[in-house]
Parts: sequence; structure tokens; C-alpha cells
Amino acid sequence: MSETRNLFDLTGRVAIVTGSTKGIGRAMVQGLAEAGASVVVSSRKQELCDQVALEVSRSTGATAVGYACHVGKWDEVPDFVDRVRERFGRIDVLVNSAGINPARMTPSEMTRDYWHKVFAVNVDGPLRTCQLVAPMMRELGGGSMINIASMAAYTPGAPICAYGASKAALVNLTKSMAQEFAPWGIRVNVLAPGPFQSEMTEGAERAQPGFKDMIAGGTYQKRVADPQEIVGPVVYLASDASSYVTGDEISVSGGMAK
Repeated sequence: MSETRNLFDLTGRVAIVTGSTKGIGRAMVQGLAEAGASVVVSSRKQELCDQVALEVSRSTGATAVGYACHVGKWDEVPDFVDRVRERFGRIDVLVNSAGINPARMTPSEMTRDYWHKVFAVNVDGPLRTCQLVAPMMRELGGGSMINIASMAAYTPGAPICAYGASKAALVNLTKSMAQEFAPWGIRVNVLAPGPFQSEMTEGAERAQPGFKDMIAGGTYQKRVADPQEIVGPVVYLASDASSYVTGDEISVSGGMAK
């Protein structure tokens, strides 16, 4: 009988997770390390990157390094990618998790600076990192890119119009990249989280008591998810278990309607 291969095993692979010092990004970088990958922890603050990388390494035994990068700054991303290449010589998995929704602003209130700030991080950042990582993945014969959108991409909301519009743009961009990169063996997919426990969620609850119950009510399961519940989907898309999946959108939302 032939030996059964663990399709979810990421041993020998290198994974970058942007925005991975807190929230679902933190959970994803931990989960990828537990699946065997060497991981790159990244956010804007080097001290936090180093701290989380040390925590991940100690708890999993995996190689974990922290490299700060503000993905909303187009010219800062190349140096970040070069540092990863110099350290590991390869990139097999890229998770674009960094994102912002800094304030509630309706279309009539929108300023150009605010709009551009949100799109710089939520759309320009994933585009730039994918542009720079794709040639390395192509040389390796393939890889997996995972863009973290949001269920807000599918449901309009006046106070979060910039955030929702940016995530909708990211979904569309992902499909375009999947089409272009498929001949190179690179798969590009979207995870669209629904309501998860986070600093942002807790802040909204403090400002608007009952907020968490309200967003939980929009799911079939009537609850807000724990960050650990994003791990299974991201490991699936990062691994050979999803070898025939590209250009797809997977919602992790407890049944929220698109």
C-alpha cells in the first residue's frame, strides 16, 4: 500500500504574512508555522514583528523572522521582499493580510486623502507584493498567494464605503492576477472573513454597545468568530490540498450572504 501524503504539510516552504502581529494575521502566521512552514512576520513596527516571530518560533519550533514593512508605501515593499529573498532564497506562500479601516466616513463625507490612504494599504499593498513575489514563485515552478478581503466587499455600508470598495477591488484584482499567473504555476485566491474578534471589533463595541451582537446577527451561526477559525482555510489555500483552486473566493463568515 502506498504511503498517504499529508496534503496540508508545508514543511520546507517559506510563507510571508503581512499584517501578522495581531488579529487574524497573527493567527494565520502561527497556523502556517504549525503546518511546517518557515514564516515571515510583518507589520509596520519592527519591535512587534520581532516579538511575534520569537513567540511563534518558541511555540512551534519553526523558523520565524520579523521584518517590518508599511505595505501602503509602494517604494518600501521591494526592500522588504529582497530581505526575505536574502534570508530564505525562496517564497512559496504570500498572505496579504495587512489592511486598515481607520474611521467611519460616508461617501458624502469622504476626503481624497482618506480614500487614498485606505486604498494604498488595502489594494496597492497586495498588488505591489504580488508583483514582486511572482517572479520568484515562477522560478520555483509555482506558489500560492492569498489575499484577505472581507465580507464588506459584497455588502454596501455607507460608513465603511472606502473599506468595502477597497476590498471589492481586491477581490477583482485577485481574479485578474490568478488569470495571469496560472501559466506560471501560481495560484491566487481570496479569503473573505466575516466578523472576527479583534481590537477593531472591541473598539466598536465600546463606542457602540451592542455592536458585536449586531454583526453576529448577520451570520447564520449568530456569533463572532475566534481568530483561530481562520487557520484551517489559510492552510488549505497555502497547501497542495488546494492544488486545483485558483481565482476563487472563500468566505469565512458563519454563513453571511454575499
